Amino acid sequence: MTEQTEQQPMTTPPPMPEAPPVQPQPLPQEEHQPPVKKDRRVLRAVLRWTAAVTAFAAVGAGTAYGITGMQRTDLPGLATQSDGRWDYPTLTRAPLPSGSPEPFDVRNTAGTHYADLRALLLPAPKGAVADGKLRGTDGWLAAKDFLAEYAQKETRDDLKQSFTDDGLRHIAARGWTTPDGTHTRVYLLQFGTGAVVDDLFSSEAPADGPTDQLRGTITSVFDDDFPSEAHDYNVDYSAYVETTPYGAEQTRQAYLSAGDVLAVIVQSRKGKAKAVPFQQTVALQSQLLG
Repeated sequence: MTEQTEQQPMTTPPPMPEAPPVQPQPLPQEEHQPPVKKDRRVLRAVLRWTAAVTAFAAVGAGTAYGITGMQRTDLPGLATQSDGRWDYPTLTRAPLPSGSPEPFDVRNTAGTHYADLRALLLPAPKGAVADGKLRGTDGWLAAKDFLAEYAQKETRDDLKQSFTDDGLRHIAARGWTTPDGTHTRVYLLQFGTGAVVDDLFSSEAPADGPTDQLRGTITSVFDDDFPSEAHDYNVDYSAYVETTPYGAEQTRQAYLSAGDVLAVIVQSRKGKAKAVPFQQTVALQSQLLG
């Protein structure tokens, strides 16, 4: 060590030694391989979650589902809390009697909903005030109370006769008013077979606009902005919006054909009826029926 130290002041530097061999460095992929695997696991988890949210419209029987925990989906009515959606409780399908098939089971040729119709009603969102007029007796609403939604007496009389001829079994209904003043009414009409409901749906809910105007509306047309994904794939729908000019309130309405059940959903609000909570309400009610 001492000799090496004394040779350092030499005026003529000794030849440079050959560069030491470069130690091979691990490739970036090898050095960071564990994090990559972890990232892939995270990515797969994200993709699975995204797929699960996108498939919200196809949730299977017996699965608990809802929108309270979701952060984003492809459905305008079920996107983020900031878009104006309501805080609905988590939904679960109504129990079926033992051995009963689902309404869209191939064995269920009549499309019968064997679950209690009252249990298929969408619950009110958080903060809403219930509409006591729609509670009916033991949860069953009289036909005249549903028919009061329609503006013309002739319409009410014709539908009343049609319900008699078509064998209307029950009407279950629920209504509420949210803090922003939106008044929602949901009616489930159950008949003997799905064929009867298909005929009623075709008659009352054509593509160009509803056959019969609701009370307080002037002209309603098919809602072209309503996302087709915002309903169960087993359920047919027609959604309408009241066009301008309208009165003090604007009304949105939808008809759902689901096996032996015809659902009618109405939302009205002073000024303008918002699209997002309407789409959300239709989507969730169709899930309970589909």
